[in-house]
Amino acid sequence: VQLQASGGGLVQAGGSLRLSCAASGSLFAVDVMGWYRQAPGNQRELVATIIRTGTTNYAESAKGRFTISWDHAKNTISLQMNSLRPEDTAVYYCNAMRYTKPYWGQGTLVTVSS
Repeated sequence: VQLQASGGGLVQAGGSLRLSCAASGSLFAVDVMGWYRQAPGNQRELVATIIRTGTTNYAESAKGRFTISWDHAKNTISLQMNSLRPEDTAVYYCNAMRYTKPYWGQGTLVTVSS
């Protein structure tokens, strides 16, 4: 499974960004995809996940501001991020779970200025 993330950048606090992750390769049995992030000096943390059936899960910090979606026809997941805060600054990583094995994209940097 190969994952290519895009959409990061610099935005002012209160602004919006949309991240995308294109998946390719052996996508059979990829039932869960998601976004994680890692800020400098911090561990990687969950942002949001989505199951193939559409069930979503969000970190408390993301609830009400971020929306994850899965376009099965395009093998792409997206993360719409609104009302961004400086504390959202991090490298965002796309994740796919195939059976019990995790796959990671290369990461895309999101910087939110105050």
